[in-house]
Amino acid sequence: MKFSKLSQLVLVSAIGLVLATFLTACNLVTIDYLFVASSAGSSSGSTGQIYTYAVDGKSGALRSVASPVPSGGSGPVAMATTSDYYNLYVANKGNNSVVHFAISTDGALIPKDNITLPATPVSLAVNPAGTYLYVVSGTSSATLTEYALSSGAIGSATDTISLSVPGFTSDTIIPTGVTVLANGNAVYVTAYDKSAYNPGGATTSDANPGWLFGFASSTGGALAPVTGSPYLAGVKPSALTTDPVSRFVFVTDYASNELIGYTVLSTNALQFMVDGPFKTGNEPSSIAIDPRGIFIYLANSLDETVSAYSISLPTGTPSQDIGTAGTAAITTDTNPVAIIVEPALGRFVYTANYLGNSVSGFKLNPSDGTIQQTQATPYPTGANPTALIAVPHGNHPLSTPE
Repeated sequence: MKFSKLSQLVLVSAIGLVLATFLTACNLVTIDYLFVASSAGSSSGSTGQIYTYAVDGKSGALRSVASPVPSGGSGPVAMATTSDYYNLYVANKGNNSVVHFAISTDGALIPKDNITLPATPVSLAVNPAGTYLYVVSGTSSATLTEYALSSGAIGSATDTISLSVPGFTSDTIIPTGVTVLANGNAVYVTAYDKSAYNPGGATTSDANPGWLFGFASSTGGALAPVTGSPYLAGVKPSALTTDPVSRFVFVTDYASNELIGYTVLSTNALQFMVDGPFKTGNEPSSIAIDPRGIFIYLANSLDETVSAYSISLPTGTPSQDIGTAGTAAITTDTNPVAIIVEPALGRFVYTANYLGNSVSGFKLNPSDGTIQQTQATPYPTGANPTALIAVPHGNHPLSTPE
């Protein structure tokens, strides 16, 4: 059979397109699985969902790889993993629960066990050894509870601390976040004094609104306040994190649009960075540090932007915002409330956008920390995503690929 020249061109083009599609598919390399906690359904009591996405190692693009899994309650608000990435914990405010999932090598989530809390959970953290789960909870008071972990399973509470400000013990303290030093020696909690933080109205307390509580962890898990705790932490601290070598703690102040830095002393006490606080976008709601500990990223919920800073390693001092200096702001979808840097390569940044029902993705330049949007961002999720976390897929050590 003979073909005209036009037919030959059409045939060659079709074959080329098929080959290109095949090669593109073959070049997809999943470096992480990204989990996103979202609400579901039209009613407030609907079961929350955990969505699973694969992170492409070259582009950072996300693709859904599994049907969503029920979070074990309504209104999931926080997630945490063990440092070996075998276990995921999800806090649900609707039924005051924390649910434990095992993470399979293909990213599948398997429900294992759960606990019911006496108050609404706000934030979670796991110590590096994977032996304790820390939960901060309360909407009219603040409590830090430590639970024992055994092969990922949640055991009994081993310590419970009611958070209060000395001299103002009757004030209402509302927790906002919890983190653990990378060496496991201390736990830090952000909270604000609702009695003092009252925008537009009269205050009922002389206490500073924002606080950062610090607790040293003993070998047996007992928690004891570190010297100087609690520390001043702006007006309404919204999130906190620590660097990978346990030298610095950083806190976002939602009300004052600031980033507050602290140096960790040998006693686990904290010392303010002398050049701070540092300017952020409007209403910073979440914070993350890249795996190498040299860049900080903030999600600014009102501006719908990401701020990026390099860290001065000798002092911990953040630079001027390198994500927006001299260029247009790095924009997300509507109302970003959570942010992470993926752990496999430390090359991509993601935000959960509560009102956008999406995740925004950014490619991180490992040389200078600047970021640019990934292809096809934002990526659709379930309704009102509140938290996201990622685990490496396979053996992908931190590196700087070409």
